Amino acid sequence: MNIPSDDPGLAGSLHETGRREPIAWVEQLNKAIGILVEVPAALLVLAEVIVLLMGVTSRYVLHQPLGWSDELASILFLWLAMLGSIVAFQRGEHMRMTAIVGKLQPRSRAFLDLIAIAAAIAFLAFVVHPAYEFAQDEVYVTTPAMGIVNSWRAAALPIGLGLMLIVGVLQIFRIGRLKDAFLALAIVAVVVGGLALVGPLLKSLGNWNLLLFFVVGVGALVLLGVPIAFSFGLATFGYIALTTTTPTVVVVGRMDEGMSHLILLAVPLFVLLGLLIEMTGIARAMVNFLANLLGHVKGGLSYVLIGAMYLVSGISGSKAADMAAVAPALFPEMRKRGAKPGDLVALLSATGAQTETIPPSLVLITIGSATGVSIAALFTGGLLPGVVVGVTLGALVWWRYRGEDLSGVRKASAREIGKSLLVAIPALALPVIIRAAVVEGVATATEVSTIGIVYAVVAGLLIYRQFDWKRVYPMLVSTAALSGSILFIIGAATGMAWALTQSGFSTALADAMKALPGGAVTFMAVSVVAFIILGSVLEGIPAIVLLGPLLFPIARQVGIHEVHYAMVVTLAMGIGLFAPPFGVGYYAACAISRIHPNEGMKPIVGYMVALFVGVVIVAAVPWISTGFVK
Repeated sequence: MNIPSDDPGLAGSLHETGRREPIAWVEQLNKAIGILVEVPAALLVLAEVIVLLMGVTSRYVLHQPLGWSDELASILFLWLAMLGSIVAFQRGEHMRMTAIVGKLQPRSRAFLDLIAIAAAIAFLAFVVHPAYEFAQDEVYVTTPAMGIVNSWRAAALPIGLGLMLIVGVLQIFRIGRLKDAFLALAIVAVVVGGLALVGPLLKSLGNWNLLLFFVVGVGALVLLGVPIAFSFGLATFGYIALTTTTPTVVVVGRMDEGMSHLILLAVPLFVLLGLLIEMTGIARAMVNFLANLLGHVKGGLSYVLIGAMYLVSGISGSKAADMAAVAPALFPEMRKRGAKPGDLVALLSATGAQTETIPPSLVLITIGSATGVSIAALFTGGLLPGVVVGVTLGALVWWRYRGEDLSGVRKASAREIGKSLLVAIPALALPVIIRAAVVEGVATATEVSTIGIVYAVVAGLLIYRQFDWKRVYPMLVSTAALSGSILFIIGAATGMAWALTQSGFSTALADAMKALPGGAVTFMAVSVVAFIILGSVLEGIPAIVLLGPLLFPIARQVGIHEVHYAMVVTLAMGIGLFAPPFGVGYYAACAISRIHPNEGMKPIVGYMVALFVGVVIVAAVPWISTGFVK
């Protein structure tokens, strides 16, 4: 999930320092690569929708399954992931933590942004050749249904990483002063060279290298603003290359494994669906109905915000998209009623955390992919925990707004409520259809997204009459970019998780966690604290890919139902993601609301406490998560 912050971004912060005039040929080459990558990336998103829709139609309508549809979708998917990663890199949209870097002076921030690009360039330079070797090895493998050489799929890795390397070099010289760019590259080169020189010494340290590379190394890179995916990748490559005898091609192999799960194809498709429901007016129809229904009660629009986020959440794949679909429709009226800006952004952030378990959540899909837990069970179990946490937020809203003056607010008539309900019925039906189709086994989590896309397009064209054809291509490109940034993180995190497992760390962690006094209660409490911290630093998806395969088996061993555990850790990560000062979700809410982060710091404390109380209730009562799981 790519979440923007109030940080101006690489180009913006460097511009503040008075960067030199652009070099014409560099700009032209950068633009040409952008077109070269964006057009096929957009077409691949469209192709995936068509291929999967054909598979669903053939299987469930014509009762004649297409044996090649999933295989073709898988081949195209890796190309989409790599091309999307390139687009995200060119746009500066790979996930990174800017809470610390963003507080520095413009000049210092700009230079650290160059360091971040230089670090990414170093990783890409290291893995391009191993990726080529990996693709060469795949020539001996043929796909079962289509019978084509698997190198056609694997070639996406060296080509994608090579183009990303070129983009990185162009970016560092496009947006930075020449001397600063060379200095940043030199600093990274010196660090890499120094580590290479002490390589023999590192091998003698044994498992202390885990602390050096995966705690100190990853921590330093993330805090310096290096995109999370490249931080994971550099640490993993350095650990394997300098401290083990394992071939570095394994890093690429594990990245391929992480990005190639067909279930993850739901990521770009749900991202596209989220953009469609915003463009077609589906989200606004939901919000208008809820506003008419509850707008006349004290704190009513705050309840509407909680309810609207519950309905919309999870469909887009991006919390930023969820918030952007709901906030603009509500905030102007809430401001008129006297709501303070800080309280608005605080509640918006809290609802983002509240709805992390609402299906079809990409975090839940990732949990299913990484741990083998049933996606249908996770989708069933995720509905009620979101309600419980919503109730705790609603209780705080009632307390804060119990003295609200509503003398100037007109209560909507029954006719107005009924009319807005009729308008909203097609919109309200969409999340119900999506969740029911998965839970009832009509379609997989991947396939059902295509049904939602078709439904949204038809509703936009025929019912709401809001469909801007000019926005379709930018939406497809944005879908590819956001999906690429998510999938690249999953690939890098998979490699890192493999390295940790091979080192014996997973066994040691399992033994330590099982040895904690108090059994399941202590294990759950430690997990909540750990995932709140991880959520603020790494966000949900990379944290799950890293620790899910390690911790879920332990949860089962101590007697915790895997769906129950999934709900608790997902909500805990949501708190970390939206809690300042590190949670990037909070800064996303500020950017969408156009409210300064400082204004929400005090009001959000109460909402975070309410969220934590909700998580404790969900953790203490397993039935909330498992009561409806078959």
